[in-house]
Amino acid sequence: MHIEPGVVDGAKMILSYGTAAAAAGLSLKLVAEDLRSHSAASFALRTVLATVGTFICFEVLPHVPVGVSEVHLILGTTLMLILGAGPAALGLAAGLLVQGLFFAPSDLPMLTVNVTTLLFPLIGIHMLARRIVPAHKPYVDLGYADVLKLSVAYQGGIVAWVAFWALYGHGASALSGVVSFGAAYMLVVIVEPLADLAALAGAKALRRFKDSGAFAHRLHHAA
Repeated sequence: MHIEPGVVDGAKMILSYGTAAAAAGLSLKLVAEDLRSHSAASFALRTVLATVGTFICFEVLPHVPVGVSEVHLILGTTLMLILGAGPAALGLAAGLLVQGLFFAPSDLPMLTVNVTTLLFPLIGIHMLARRIVPAHKPYVDLGYADVLKLSVAYQGGIVAWVAFWALYGHGASALSGVVSFGAAYMLVVIVEPLADLAALAGAKALRRFKDSGAFAHRLHHAA
């Protein structure tokens, strides 16, 4: 999902500053919502866990360049369900920043582009989960159909944003690269729901730690 330097440049980068600011504002709203039902210590712990998880997805798990970007297994749905939307949003942004500062400094100029690409789909699936998951149903009890919907929405959102940035930066000449990237990236949808279900099963087995602060309240409780 990385947009490489040069895909968007010059004056066109101004748009990414606005979209990243909007994503940051919405993320801060999620943070405020989280802090109303969790302690600051719990929020901090879950944010650190989300950052570590994001970094593993970016730097440790396999990733390959395809078309206009790279295909990563970004477990955004897993992070949101297990840790909460607010910590997941901060963790995704912090993971990108850590990667740029210490491992891939050439990516730093595109930070606002890539933050936008990750955060808006996360915010979208947070809203979708509120609509499709009954209020009385804890996330640990979700089935394959539910996590598939969330995964398709998240990965589809990433593909849509990558396509937007590529076409915005290079116009129709980027279309073939967008198509090949989108086709490859949607294969992630086959894997992510299984990863989500495995993570939820693990969280369910650890139900005795549900009030430890390491999990979002919504994971084991009704809304």
